[in-house]
Amino acid sequence: MANEDAQNGQMNIELSEDIAGGTYSNLAIITHSNSEFIVDFIQVMPGVPKAKVKSRVILTPQHAKRLMKALKENVSRFESANGPINDVEFSNAIPMNFGGTKGMA
Repeated sequence: MANEDAQNGQMNIELSEDIAGGTYSNLAIITHSNSEFIVDFIQVMPGVPKAKVKSRVILTPQHAKRLMKALKENVSRFESANGPINDVEFSNAIPMNFGGTKGMA
């Protein structure tokens, strides 16, 4: 069966239960070198000055470009069905309080 799927250009992809639940992220930081793109997915909590990287994905430049195209296409489909997504512009600085109250001692 796997050989037949490979010949048809299809791939059997397994999704385990622990991965299927996903990981929430509300911030992504992207860096790159001449050979790879690194995407760190971070969860920032309101009022908490420290955030944790929840997942890191390392991509080749070719796969990064494919991901960009796939995201653009999917955002376009989403907006066609649901209306425009409000794009909130952030300054170059990462908002450490993320809109929450500041901690006090």
